[in-house]
Amino acid sequence: MPVVPTRFHLVLAFAGFAALGSAETFELTEASIADINAAFDAGALSSEKLVALCLARIEAYDDAGPQLGAVITVNPNAMERARALDAERRSQGPRSPLHGIPVVLKDNFDTADMPTTAGSFLLGGSMPPDDAFLVRKLREAGAIVLAKLNMSEFASGGPMSSFGGPIRNPHDPTRSPSGSSGGTGAAIAAAYAPIGLGTDTGGSVRGPSSANGIVGLKPTHGLLSRDGIVPLALSFDTAGPMARHVYDVAVVLGVMTGVDPADTATSKSKGKFETDYTQFLDASALDGARLGIARDFMGQDGDVDWIIEASLDTLRDAGATIVDIELPEWLLEVRGEFYNTIRHREFRAQIAEYLATLGPSYPKTLAELLERSKKLTAPDGSGRPNPSRWSLLKREEESGSLEDFEYIAMQEHGLPLVRAYVEGIFRKENLDAILYPTSPRRTRRTDIDRRPGGGGGGGSATRFANLTGFPDLIVPAGFTGNGLPVTLSFLGAAFTEPRLLALGYAFEQATKARRLPVHTPPLPGETIPY
Repeated sequence: MPVVPTRFHLVLAFAGFAALGSAETFELTEASIADINAAFDAGALSSEKLVALCLARIEAYDDAGPQLGAVITVNPNAMERARALDAERRSQGPRSPLHGIPVVLKDNFDTADMPTTAGSFLLGGSMPPDDAFLVRKLREAGAIVLAKLNMSEFASGGPMSSFGGPIRNPHDPTRSPSGSSGGTGAAIAAAYAPIGLGTDTGGSVRGPSSANGIVGLKPTHGLLSRDGIVPLALSFDTAGPMARHVYDVAVVLGVMTGVDPADTATSKSKGKFETDYTQFLDASALDGARLGIARDFMGQDGDVDWIIEASLDTLRDAGATIVDIELPEWLLEVRGEFYNTIRHREFRAQIAEYLATLGPSYPKTLAELLERSKKLTAPDGSGRPNPSRWSLLKREEESGSLEDFEYIAMQEHGLPLVRAYVEGIFRKENLDAILYPTSPRRTRRTDIDRRPGGGGGGGSATRFANLTGFPDLIVPAGFTGNGLPVTLSFLGAAFTEPRLLALGYAFEQATKARRLPVHTPPLPGETIPY
């Protein structure tokens, strides 16, 4: 990892703040993008200094301290880019609210100036031909790509990779940060950057958002382009913003929307996307809201249930009506089979399309990935074994093709059935959102061997958002008795992100339940006057 400024240098850099004499301050680890922009406007903070502070946190907590293992690559040009954006701000003003703001990316987003590995030693050093569509949109808005992040290998399996190793939870390093966007979840919770991007196919933004106690959004399928993202299953794949504040998620979402000719799914968003979602944030939005609670996903952890019941009381106190809803047994039973019938076959076909864009030294098919994975049986300079994920490669290779009748039947009948049923619940009960505990159990220990799970299956409801294509907003709700985060999910109908963000913001303001992880406390120089 590139050398970053030491804390001694950073303290010196911020020593001049005392002379400003301002009574207003904020802690970097608690700051929203609005706070940071206020400090920019007051001349109390520059992008260069902000990047230095973020790099110092990576230095203190990723390789040292709790050794979170969230970062794969730090952008060696981040400081240079920050200085250029500071100069541009002085001469021309900011491009957007993201001007000079560091962002971190799951390492399955293509970046033309840094390798994209999808967490696999099999793609080590791979330089994509250009930026992913969303990365380009972020850079055009003035955001600084600070780092590429560790992830479940090829966005599936447990929270580790053969290229980046295991990822640890900053609230408790013996606990899972969940997958597959575990690096993004841990990095945002530990305040490596204000915002990050993950991807979600079966819960991979929402599981890590819950395990690490942050805000995350799985958008409506087609709201955000998937061009330049290593695919897992395009029928379900979507990028998703992750941050410590609902406001920040709203800011970055608006920057990234738009129809992309390279991704036909985004045509569904024409006339339905917004470029400023912050306009919908309303602390009183819960007053008059009608919300359904999916109790089928409770009863698995008493501490989680207690926090959810307390959250329901908060919602009622704010004026919301809570309606109990119950899903039929058949729907609960089929969600895993419906998902895997499509997911495994699509990865087999679609990963080959992505590999075709890479240089000749890289594998070109799933079969080649599987064969080459067998050559790494002990750690070496290229990576370390990840047998549980590679065993899944074998099942994916044997799953079948997109011409199989099972796959076609699922696309033509299975997914429309699930979508129609969930839409029916919204209509019948006149709901603004369906609520559920994002993770019905506290995140598991990683120092006990067990069969690793995926990014959002098991007893959680997360896959319904993927099977339907609907949006799902995750908001911190509280903590278990042993200090592990619990979050509440707000599942909405297609393209209801404005309403979900309003509801989630109101809930966030009423509870203020997020906390900085105890293993990644503030560093010297992070109190910013403005």
